[in-house]
Amino acid sequence: MDTIRIDRKNTLMIAHRGLSGIERENTCAAFIAAANRDYFGIETDVRRTFDGHMVLLHDGSTKRVSPELVKTSENTLDEIRSVSLFDADGKPAPHLRVPVPEEYLSICERYGKKCVLELKSHFTPEELDYIVGLTKEYTSFENMIFISFNYDTLELLREAQPDAEIQFLCDCDVNEELIAKLKARRMDIDIHYTALTEEGVSMLHASGIKVNCWTVDDKQEAEKLVSWGVDFITSNILQ
Repeated sequence: MDTIRIDRKNTLMIAHRGLSGIERENTCAAFIAAANRDYFGIETDVRRTFDGHMVLLHDGSTKRVSPELVKTSENTLDEIRSVSLFDADGKPAPHLRVPVPEEYLSICERYGKKCVLELKSHFTPEELDYIVGLTKEYTSFENMIFISFNYDTLELLREAQPDAEIQFLCDCDVNEELIAKLKARRMDIDIHYTALTEEGVSMLHASGIKVNCWTVDDKQEAEKLVSWGVDFITSNILQ
């Protein structure tokens, strides 16, 4: 298996949960597979564990990606890290474990990739400080893009980190109200590609807002978005 190449012109490509079209999502294997290709950035998801640590897992449990069930809200870091994940072929793989942020940040730093970190749900100011501290320890803060559906969390991050690069995740219409909301907090947007129009991209750009779109795996759709001038495309398999 390999990626699907597109004519991306000036659009930057982001590997969704690592190169999840080939490797198990949100694993070091997926991060390294993306890092060995010419992606601009690598996206992942961060959640807190029951005992206050951080792990990289999209769902609130391992039910979909592992033969064993643990929940981030009910299990400790050690318990979560002890379970094996399914490989990309659906078979259990003892070498695949839920990563921690330190592993992901180190891979991105080593391979020169932009870190795109999705903050799942709500984080407290103290938890955000901890995450920011990790980024500064393992890579540079300038190498980070923070994304979230939780606008309140992004507001807290903006208040604490005026220079943070932030994208608001949404699946919504592009209108003046949304644009005013983004401009007020100096946020860009990471929007589901089906919610975008060429006019919407132009409106966002006219207000100085960068446009990322998720999750685009169809070559023709991606190249249409490129022709509209989107800044980033997040994909499982396109490169």
